[in-house]
Amino acid sequence: MSINLNSNNNGFAERLTAKIAELANPTVLGLDPMLEYLPANIRDYLNDRCSDPLLAAGMAITEFNRRLIDAVSDIIPAVKPQLAYYEQYGRPGMDAFYETCRYARSKGMLVIADGKRNDIGTTAAAYARAYLGETQLETESRAIAEVDALTINPYLGSDGIEPFLEQCSLHGKGVFILVRTSNPSAGDLQDLKLADGRLVYESVADMVRKWGSGRAGTSGFGPVGAVVGATYPHQAAGLRERLPEAIILVPGYGAQGATAADCAHNFTADGRGAIVNASRSLMLAYKKRELPPEAFDVACREEAIAMRQALQTAITNR
Repeated sequence: MSINLNSNNNGFAERLTAKIAELANPTVLGLDPMLEYLPANIRDYLNDRCSDPLLAAGMAITEFNRRLIDAVSDIIPAVKPQLAYYEQYGRPGMDAFYETCRYARSKGMLVIADGKRNDIGTTAAAYARAYLGETQLETESRAIAEVDALTINPYLGSDGIEPFLEQCSLHGKGVFILVRTSNPSAGDLQDLKLADGRLVYESVADMVRKWGSGRAGTSGFGPVGAVVGATYPHQAAGLRERLPEAIILVPGYGAQGATAADCAHNFTADGRGAIVNASRSLMLAYKKRELPPEAFDVACREEAIAMRQALQTAITNR
């Protein structure tokens, strides 16, 4: 079946799994820019031409992201811009976010906005429209962000999730719900034991499965995905069994210490159903490869190819 990767008429899971299969690469490029990550030639060029350093920062981030996207759009299926890195630069930073999303989609990549959004009632609905749906204007409704999926937080319960699921159904989008995160203190809450014997993260996984029930498409997966950190591989294996129809977004590879073998637990028996994020290990690959900062895009491509091979080997050798 032919899938139009930039058409919301196809479900998010179908678009993502098709792109992963096309490129034989279950990875996502995390775009988490800081000014100090950008090579001096980009920063200096724009600072010389712009009197406002904040505006210059936004323009420099946009250029940095474009060059990374150009370097890997034929080998990596998706990008994941983390909203906080853009919000810290104000309006120019958010302009860089929107342009990054637009440019990535124009190059055939899917976009996962990493915002970990949630709230209750009308506020959750507003978040959902902002990133997954359309905003009603005086004479029309308009999509604000060109994204395919959004990370969301389940802590407020089902009434904070349902508005996002509604927009997924209306517009062919997806969500990745935090289940087992990759940070060191994740267990402070997620490992607490409930009265029925389950741990909190296991209970959340069971809710994610319920929220996704009946939504799977022809790929066997649905629009309700889960975030499961690669830094906890033993828990990941059990969560894969609990979430048979969820695509799992896997942070923690590379700079956070997880290996390809750690990530492999998140894939189904036939090697599908997960996508592994790498941010600093790809953006700053020139350091590992001992290349000049100006060659950040070349280094990113080389590291992306190595990551793809490492994941393919780890999945095969499980």
